[in-house]
Amino acid sequence: MLKAVPRLTSVPHVGSRMSKTCNLVALAKFHRASGAACQKAAHKSHDLPPMPPCDFKPLKHQGMSKQHMMEIRKLNCQPMTMKVTYYKSPVFIHQGHMQWLWDTDGKRYLDFFAGVATVSVGHCNPKVTAVAVAQMKRLWHTTCIYVTPPLQEYCEKLASLLPDPLKVVYLTNSGSEANDLAMLMARLHTGNHDMISLRGSYHGGSQQTMALTSNSAFKYPVANGGCTATMCPDVFRGPWGGSHCRDSPVQTIRTCDCPQGQCMANDKYIGQLDETFATSLPSRVAGFFAEPIQGMGAAVQYPKDYLKQAYKRVRERGGVCIADEVQTGFGRTGSHFWGFQGHEVMPDIVTMAKGIAGGFPMGALVTTPEIAAAFSKGAHFNTYGGNPMACSIASSVLDVIKEDGTQQNSLVVGTYLLTELAKLRDKHEIIGDVRGKGLQIGVEMVEDKVSRTPLSPAAMNDIFEDTKDMGVLIGKGGVYGQSFRVQPPMCVTKDDADYFLAVFDRSIQNYMDRR
Repeated sequence: MLKAVPRLTSVPHVGSRMSKTCNLVALAKFHRASGAACQKAAHKSHDLPPMPPCDFKPLKHQGMSKQHMMEIRKLNCQPMTMKVTYYKSPVFIHQGHMQWLWDTDGKRYLDFFAGVATVSVGHCNPKVTAVAVAQMKRLWHTTCIYVTPPLQEYCEKLASLLPDPLKVVYLTNSGSEANDLAMLMARLHTGNHDMISLRGSYHGGSQQTMALTSNSAFKYPVANGGCTATMCPDVFRGPWGGSHCRDSPVQTIRTCDCPQGQCMANDKYIGQLDETFATSLPSRVAGFFAEPIQGMGAAVQYPKDYLKQAYKRVRERGGVCIADEVQTGFGRTGSHFWGFQGHEVMPDIVTMAKGIAGGFPMGALVTTPEIAAAFSKGAHFNTYGGNPMACSIASSVLDVIKEDGTQQNSLVVGTYLLTELAKLRDKHEIIGDVRGKGLQIGVEMVEDKVSRTPLSPAAMNDIFEDTKDMGVLIGKGGVYGQSFRVQPPMCVTKDDADYFLAVFDRSIQNYMDRR
């Protein structure tokens, strides 16, 4: 294990179908297939391979001009819309199909960010779209004051995918709302107030969840107390880390002399949590929030036993443990359907959103009957929670995940991506870390591997723009905006992965040549 290092200088933040029983041989054939059917416009740049073929033909854009859209975006859309708009030359998205997007000019893009890890089974997945259209013709909305088949059918189906005693489902409209509700439930059930989260986390943008979120870019100077952030056990950027700390096909570049089966880095980070309990919290707490793998932090992973030991300490102090599965749930990590299962822990509350309905606005919370009983002492009502449209679409997403083997696809294609990205890390001095599981992947960029100083925002933007110009869309994240996020729809193929890898490699090489 490396010794503690001096605090690093901060850089300001400038974000063909498979059957269920198919084996890996069949999977390999699937992964090499074209995936979705799409138009055959091959984008070439320098020595890049052709973009994977696609025979889907998008409709021609006949609506508002790009100039008019930008005028309205600046004049009538809230200011944050422009602030979060990606790219110097924005992408004007017109249509999507599976892993592909087309802009208003007809240019095709390979989507490796999935609407911020949301389009789980592909854009306008034909199976899901057919269900949505049928439900739209039948019933849009009534609220849960009436009994509608889609609500009950979905709650039963979702609960069956979680271990006992996590069997009580609350449906919401977003992840922020689900996490806000989880905070309230934890406080009512325990009778305590204080919550704990990890630095670098993102749990939502409501006033309450903003307190849990420990990333200054998403903070406002408003009252939202009762939450304390402890040190994130980041084994690459944190003070401690080694060469076999995390549950991933790829480990850090840091060296380690820990005996097999032991992790001194984990002991150090748990020591920091103990210090937080001893100095910053009352003797009794309400709960502990943690993403199984940090999302906005760009797939930051913890030592293998960290959550297991953290959960034990929280429960000793009267608190409940909440797994934020907004980005890791529904098979994205490949090895498990839920991210918490990879840590061998049992949360008291699980929150989810994003991929739950493949892009349709929806969130959920699943908890135990005991915690649910404490919450039922008052009246709680959600107008749109359990909407028939949302429930039908979310139910269809679960069917597609099962029928098309998307969790296994995430495992196979994701592992391939991670191992190939690790080769690029070894090739390029400015790639400091490659991490993640399945199709929840982060690539952390540095000025050099020795200092691990975050790569500058200008350099990040150069690589980001170049990748987009060559036809691939990815995301950004990290506390200092120093990481790329690779979270594609779970229908991507190995051919898609190869094209992304070639584009990403070329974008980095272009930057290095200019530097």
